[in-house]
Amino acid sequence: MIRKTLLNSPCRRALLGAAALAFSALAGCDLLASKPSDMAPKSRPAGLIQPRPAPPAPSAASRNLAQYYARVQADLLAQGLLRMDGGGPDTPYTSDMLIRNFERIAFYDEYAPEAGLTASTGAVKSLRRWNGPVRIATEFGASVDAETRATANGEVRDYAARLARLTGHPIDMNARKPNFHVFFLGEDDRAAALPKIRALVPSISPASMQVLRDLERPIHCLVIAFSDNDASDSYNHAIALIRAEHPDILRRACIHEELAQGLGLGNDSPAARPSIFNDDDEFAYLTTHDEMLLKLLYDPRLKTGMSAEEARPILRILGREAMGDTL
Repeated sequence: MIRKTLLNSPCRRALLGAAALAFSALAGCDLLASKPSDMAPKSRPAGLIQPRPAPPAPSAASRNLAQYYARVQADLLAQGLLRMDGGGPDTPYTSDMLIRNFERIAFYDEYAPEAGLTASTGAVKSLRRWNGPVRIATEFGASVDAETRATANGEVRDYAARLARLTGHPIDMNARKPNFHVFFLGEDDRAAALPKIRALVPSISPASMQVLRDLERPIHCLVIAFSDNDASDSYNHAIALIRAEHPDILRRACIHEELAQGLGLGNDSPAARPSIFNDDDEFAYLTTHDEMLLKLLYDPRLKTGMSAEEARPILRILGREAMGDTL
């Protein structure tokens, strides 16, 4: 198992208006009226914007992780895994397969609620997703260099736009009032980030905090989704953690999987193909099959909190529509 995803069961908490202050927003400036002759470009005053300090030299542990993940990526590629084609003639699936995969991925958990990385008991859950807008913001550890920050920001922004198009749900990058925080952290950054995570979600379980604190090497990335209270199936906050030591493909693979799972597709299934919701690492990025799963999840004919039995007759219709089958 290479990548892990951890979704909390609904976690009781009060929304923190101040939590969004952890992410700064640029203030706009009005252009002062002046004569045309005064509008010629002028040199920027020295010291107006301080350059970002260079990242500190990584520790031996961080360097070792970077080497390890580089080997992992190279080994997977050499095996023909981490495909980026989205699926093709060699990965056919039917509407019945799509519905079966959706039920397994959307109505079950990979891990037991409030128990860290303890495997789920396999109990069926109700349909969980976001009812309100998803506002994504990125946060970077001090070890992450400027080039990686810019690249990762662009990847998250582009992927958020794609998720919005697929689901028809309001999803975008929004640093002013974020409720989906994506942390890119190196091994040397995690300890400093834990208080920020605790401030964002004060009621996060001790088991989840322990996973974040003692992140094991096989865990490439994870996401934890939260709702208002124990009775709610509507998510309103999520935190994803992606290791900064990842090479490019693994980093993008983590972005694709964790943001999609944080929207409500919380489980993996070995039967799902072509899919990133499968621990075999055959595919690196969201596939055509996975796009259909997201469309099903946010179809207005399904309702948040529905049981699998309630959703099944609707899913049959949606699956056949998605595959172009004759109804």
